[in-house]
Amino acid sequence: MPKRLLIAVALLAAACAAPSRPLPAYTPPAGPTSGPTTAARPAWRALADAPTARTEVTATRVGGEVVVVGGMAGTWEPLRRTEVYDIAADRWRPGPDLPAGAHHAMSATVDGRAYVFGGYDADRAPMTGAYRLDGDTWTPLAPLPSARAAGTAVAVGATVYVAGGIGPDGLADRMLVYDTEADRWSDVPGPPTPREHLAGVALDGRVHTIGGRVGANLGDHEVYDPATAAWSRLPRLPTARSGLGAAAPCPGLAVVVGGEGADTFPQVEAYSAGRWSALPPSPTPRHGLGVVAVDGAVLALAGGPRPGLTESAAAEVLSVPCGR
Repeated sequence: MPKRLLIAVALLAAACAAPSRPLPAYTPPAGPTSGPTTAARPAWRALADAPTARTEVTATRVGGEVVVVGGMAGTWEPLRRTEVYDIAADRWRPGPDLPAGAHHAMSATVDGRAYVFGGYDADRAPMTGAYRLDGDTWTPLAPLPSARAAGTAVAVGATVYVAGGIGPDGLADRMLVYDTEADRWSDVPGPPTPREHLAGVALDGRVHTIGGRVGANLGDHEVYDPATAAWSRLPRLPTARSGLGAAAPCPGLAVVVGGEGADTFPQVEAYSAGRWSALPPSPTPRHGLGVVAVDGAVLALAGGPRPGLTESAAAEVLSVPCGR
């Protein structure tokens, strides 16, 4: 091998082996705290375990409760199960079963009501079902115009954006847009980097899509602005991963939890004002978990403790200071 090529290979190997530069620790932005749950410093603590150990769930907050839906437990058979977590009481109760079992479904909350979209059926095919939780009943809604699973659902106002994931023909390149007031669907171009098992969160009226995979894990961070109907790219997620979740516990702050690769990821990373920082690692790293926010805190519920079909009932909360 020519000497010049040997040197190039050696430099490349050294670069790949070099440890990545550590992220700065999270510091809250200047300003008032956001509520009574805001802590002096970030810290995890355990909550009451969920009644059912499962993975590939979807979860969304409705007032003082979190609705955890679907998933898998020990087999690829999709679950219809709904369990509801009371945040103040640290207590779980059963909710109504979904009309059809689903894993890798997507959910969002609009005007105090939970919505669930798509997911995989028993044959691991994406579905078009859409439902709204009305009291103790799941109400069927207009079906998705294209089947979708393993994407993310993000609510901005009365509109839900279903981005990324797997459609009937593989990776989805269109974003489905649901008008909750009209019970009507449309679509727009999806994230510039089509991918599945990604996270999504609304910040400042925009749809952030973070991480995911296309075979390999990705750190892409792409944002859709409904006001301009345009996508843009923001600084990449430092730890590329898929099967993660994201939530916004403070104004302008997104927190990313969980994910899988060769193992599950303990890293918890926060994005605000154009930069990423590190929060305390997850005590129980998981993928396919539910991640939701309350004022000054992020809840991590259920999920798989190891890559693949594993499940957990763990429930934990990370307190995040929102101002100083």
